Amino acid sequence: MDMKKEKLFFEKTLFVLMVILTMSNSVKAQQTQKPPLHGKNWMAITGKPLAATAGAKIFDRGGNAVDAACAMLAATCTMWDVLSWGGETQALIYNPNTKQVLAINAMGVAPTGATPAFFKSKGYNFPPEFGPLAATTPGTPGGICYMLSTYGTMSLKEVLAPAMELAAGYPIDAQTANSIERGKGRIKEWPYSKKVLLPHLGQKREAPEAGEIFVQQDLLNTLQKMVDAEQAALKKGKSRKEAIQAAYDRFYTGDIADEFVRGVQEQGGLITKSDLANWKPVEEATTHVNYKGIEVYKLQQWTQGPALLQALNILENFDLKSMGYNSSRYIHTVYQAMNLSFADRDFYYGDPRFAVNQPMKGLLSKEYAKQRASEINFVSNNPTAGPGDPYPFEGKQNPFMDLIKARGYKPSTDTVKVKNSFLPAHDAVSYNDKILPTDAAYMDRLWRGTTTVEAADKEGWIVSITPSGGWLPAVIAGNTGVGMSQRMQSFVLDSSINPFNVVAPGKRPRVTLTPSIAMKEGRPYMAFGVQGGDTQDQNLLQFFLNVVEFGMTVQEATEAANINSNQLWLSLGGSKIEDRKPRPGNLLLNNNVPDWVRKDLRGMGYTLSFEERTNGPINAILFDWKHGSMWGGSSHHGEDYGIGW
Repeated sequence: MDMKKEKLFFEKTLFVLMVILTMSNSVKAQQTQKPPLHGKNWMAITGKPLAATAGAKIFDRGGNAVDAACAMLAATCTMWDVLSWGGETQALIYNPNTKQVLAINAMGVAPTGATPAFFKSKGYNFPPEFGPLAATTPGTPGGICYMLSTYGTMSLKEVLAPAMELAAGYPIDAQTANSIERGKGRIKEWPYSKKVLLPHLGQKREAPEAGEIFVQQDLLNTLQKMVDAEQAALKKGKSRKEAIQAAYDRFYTGDIADEFVRGVQEQGGLITKSDLANWKPVEEATTHVNYKGIEVYKLQQWTQGPALLQALNILENFDLKSMGYNSSRYIHTVYQAMNLSFADRDFYYGDPRFAVNQPMKGLLSKEYAKQRASEINFVSNNPTAGPGDPYPFEGKQNPFMDLIKARGYKPSTDTVKVKNSFLPAHDAVSYNDKILPTDAAYMDRLWRGTTTVEAADKEGWIVSITPSGGWLPAVIAGNTGVGMSQRMQSFVLDSSINPFNVVAPGKRPRVTLTPSIAMKEGRPYMAFGVQGGDTQDQNLLQFFLNVVEFGMTVQEATEAANINSNQLWLSLGGSKIEDRKPRPGNLLLNNNVPDWVRKDLRGMGYTLSFEERTNGPINAILFDWKHGSMWGGSSHHGEDYGIGW
């Protein structure tokens, strides 16, 4: 090498090292668009400012974090924050008395008659995304009653008071009002939705205007009936828990249930009174893994939560920090780890109550993660990544190998040496052809949102909730004011796509909803959640790494640019198989990603798209044990909002 070439080589190498160091260190000194929250006594964060205020009011009246979380959840449902009262609730709670993280499963189930044959007879490839046939049984009212009665301290009357004030009339925000206006064509198909959501029928704008007082009298009546049942039970000498159960019973077996079912069936839905009466919220064990001394907790595999745990296990095999925050190598490594874990999600996850021989022990084992990590090609994207074979890591034989092979997959069964797998042509479109572009409709299905609720108090109670269902445009069930869930669409009708998630009466769909709690050295470390469909655990994974690997504060980490992969089966939306197929190599980046990173990624076979904000929106609480305080982070886009004291 001559002197001139040697000098150029040295300068280029020095420049690359400086870039990596800058990317690694600058993340600690970011200026954030929103200030971090600080609190000594409590923290309340959720998707709407008024709903965060509801949590603050409950804290101010002496409630604990469970009371406040239930109040915020009730308020967000009332405000149609991409959910309603007929939706579903998924929660993690840290109990400071037992020092355990527990899981609340308040996901509704498929109703009577919901079978693959039924939906196929109507020409569906998946259960529909809109209308009464999209509805599982309501879970959120039962979830609130269970959490409040078991771990809260206040009455239902006290906790529902903010939501009832909102139902009586609140100044509606532009985001919700405009969503109603955009969806009014479909809303008009459903008489009870039209009555509530379109107060200006016949006018140019039929939805409420931003700032208009939006009244939901039917919903107020429903909530009042629940409170009346509770108060009547208290007058009879019943305990607080028994009184809340009386409110629960009135919703699921009483006159509220009668009107709900009448309204569902009148509009063509399947839900019966028996479906409501037989459903119950469930307290269950969590799933968790240890990442470099931090225990990360998720719900079970009826959610996508374990996919984040699998990705952490894979990424633990690499020195991520040395790669540099959002360098091309870092982005590629995270993308590949997510693809592998989501390929397993897409085939193996589903309601464990209906599962036989579901391989979660193998999927979450460190040994399986090492095998999956060894499959990553650092030269180019692998567009053919498919589900692996976790069964040997449980000492078992895969009972679905014939099904997997019939689809063209060849997962490795060798626990030492990994063989290449490939994705069958009918499952995906190569990044080199343009048959299935990531258009606006596809991205809407990928990002389809919900809200999050994060709460903590000085006694040590911590709550992380990712509720959803009943988003606009929603079918309202009769004169209850309750918007019905649309979660049936997350089932599949064909076992070749996922044998564990085929629709069946009484079964819970495999959902995207995924609250998170992390523990460190036996004490709470973080509670975090995000909206956004299939991107949820993608964004939460990167948020977690931003804090743990790159030293960001929680506010910095909520605002930091993430990537999103489209190389997965979509869980929501679309009526055809083509609508949900993976888009291998499709990678969403932030507008600020440097040109040299873009060039590297394109050279690896990625097709790039860009957005101004690619970070969530994420809400989070970090526990600062050194100073005896809490840090709160709340996304800087959307309407997410937090209050601390």
